[in-house]
Amino acid sequence: MSQSVYIASPEGMTGKSMVAFGLLEALASRSDSVGVYRPVVKSADARDYAVDLLTSHPAVDQAYEDAIGVDYQLVLSDPAAAHERILARHRELAERYGVLVVLGSDYDDLANPTELAFNAEVAANMGAPVVVVLSGLDRSPDQIAALAAVAVGEFGGHHALPVAVVINRADAASLEAILQAVSAKVPGPLVAAIPENPVIMAPTVQELKDAVDGTLLQGNPEWLDRVSVGTVIAAMSLPNVLSRLTENCTVIAPGDRYDLLPGLVMAQQSGTFPSLSSIVLTGGYQVPEEVNRLISGVQQDLPIIASDLPTFDTAVRIARSRGRLNVSSPQKLDAARRAVAEHLPTQDLLGTLEVSRSEVVTPMMFEFELLARARGAKKTIVLPEGEEARIIAAAESILARGVADLILLGDEKAIRAKASQLGHDISEARVVSPQDPEYVERYAEEYARLRAKKGVTLEQAREKVQDVSYFGTMMVQTGEADGMVSGAIHSTAHTIRPSFEIIKTKPGAKIVSSVFLMALEDRVLVYGDCAVNPDPTAEQLADIAVQSAATASQFGVDPRIAMLSYSTGTSGSGADVDKVREATELVRSTDSSLDVEGPIQYDAAVDASVAKTKLPDSSVAGRATVFVFPDLNTGNNTYKAVQRSAGAIAIGPVLQGLNKPVNDLSRGALVDDIINTVVITAIQAQAADAESAGTTDQKENA
Repeated sequence: MSQSVYIASPEGMTGKSMVAFGLLEALASRSDSVGVYRPVVKSADARDYAVDLLTSHPAVDQAYEDAIGVDYQLVLSDPAAAHERILARHRELAERYGVLVVLGSDYDDLANPTELAFNAEVAANMGAPVVVVLSGLDRSPDQIAALAAVAVGEFGGHHALPVAVVINRADAASLEAILQAVSAKVPGPLVAAIPENPVIMAPTVQELKDAVDGTLLQGNPEWLDRVSVGTVIAAMSLPNVLSRLTENCTVIAPGDRYDLLPGLVMAQQSGTFPSLSSIVLTGGYQVPEEVNRLISGVQQDLPIIASDLPTFDTAVRIARSRGRLNVSSPQKLDAARRAVAEHLPTQDLLGTLEVSRSEVVTPMMFEFELLARARGAKKTIVLPEGEEARIIAAAESILARGVADLILLGDEKAIRAKASQLGHDISEARVVSPQDPEYVERYAEEYARLRAKKGVTLEQAREKVQDVSYFGTMMVQTGEADGMVSGAIHSTAHTIRPSFEIIKTKPGAKIVSSVFLMALEDRVLVYGDCAVNPDPTAEQLADIAVQSAATASQFGVDPRIAMLSYSTGTSGSGADVDKVREATELVRSTDSSLDVEGPIQYDAAVDASVAKTKLPDSSVAGRATVFVFPDLNTGNNTYKAVQRSAGAIAIGPVLQGLNKPVNDLSRGALVDDIINTVVITAIQAQAADAESAGTTDQKENA
């Protein structure tokens, strides 16, 4: 039977589907089998938006129809039959899924006291702990606390167990006061407060278009899924309109104000004004051919929508548009993830729910766990290739999810203009020019000092540090960034050479090497070295093994090291096998706590039945997690073969052995690859800080 958690509210409009979405992601990092259940929907004939949202999550393998209990009609006409069907479906789903996220009703038809009692009874009959979600909108802390006490009392009175009270849509300035008031009034359950987020509640451009019966005149249809946060009614001259623009706003303009259109399009292109979500032209006027030709000659994706409604009616309809969290808007989903991750202590909540961690680790579980860890102690990562479109797209998602702070290198106007043109919000990113005189002088002095023995002059240093890779590496060296990710448009050598000169290897590390984190269907393996060292010696191979084991531990993989060769145990001989055998002994002498086996063939390292025959007494054979390849040729080809043939997700290369984290991207890297590498780099930076703190403590104690 599965563990179920029931998410319910004593009222409507609380945003509990957002809390359910965030909790589902946290559960997905622990369980490889997460299901969704909605006991009551408004109608059997109309799709429920919350069920659509939750079942569309990539961690959920479940049809929409499979997640539905009964509709309101049955609850009203025959409550006993409704209860019976709801519990029967719950038992059925609980047999199939390790964890169930159960979402309470929406207060569409029943009187509030009756509906609250109904949800409480359902939760009690399921034996599911309850997360109570309240709205903090336009309420004082004392009012929220009083409502929380009533809701918790009602659930308790029906023998349900509230384990958490979440106040959503709260006033950001009153979070601490709300937490104190609710905790004092409702002792026992975990209490959390999530501030109102305008992006989550904002309508999409598509919803605005539908609200005003509009027609898309120009622009990218994909932009219709972007949010519109606020409106500006352009009933004044262009300078006054421009001064009122805000990020992701919609401009409502009378359709015969043709003079405004070129100015607004130029503002969108410039990067010196906030990025717009759309322009709505009112009154049903036709744009003159000359103006239309002028605008269409500018490459832009901004939706321009025409409505036949008057300006006032258009503004009223847009103001009344209510946005919902839905799967078609990545902006909303990322904002929801960040809001829940930053304000709901999900790990404490999962502990309360007693959700045990699955022994199986799927790629999605691994990804969610990495994201959660990166958010835990947010680091600053510098991206030298700031004007690259993939970097800008990845930056928007990273910032929206709250997994790292970012510094982009390049011309600020050019970068922000490109982001605006592409429809990406990177307003939270810091942009620094590698030609900034203050930085150049400071970094040149430091670089010249570091390379003085190599004869580098200050003048040579000034020229060198203006290269984006050197500039970014200097930011990491000086502590202005915690790590660097580059290589989307530069070679590996260009990316990592500065780190060899400036950051250098950490104490005890003989070389810089790399690993790939290979996320297979049911586990994560570590492959090294597949990207840096062509033909390592026995000493270097041992160093790679030790470093790879440390990297594995950083990312939650229990290191059991297989030193790979074409021979297992003592069955073979030759220079290549002897090198691996020597390396294995060096690993054991370097760190006796490491579990290592070698030389060993790949099949004996991963297959228990083969291991039983070839190395029956080995603690590594058949269950290895860290694979050290004898040379780059073998490692690079093997990781690619496994990636393509087994459908594994290869995250890397992750560089190891440096004092501070620098990671290289493939020039064919996708946006998701860039995001993963930034997350990996942020976690490495966290580990580096922990190591540094540990070293400091040792010195102080000595």
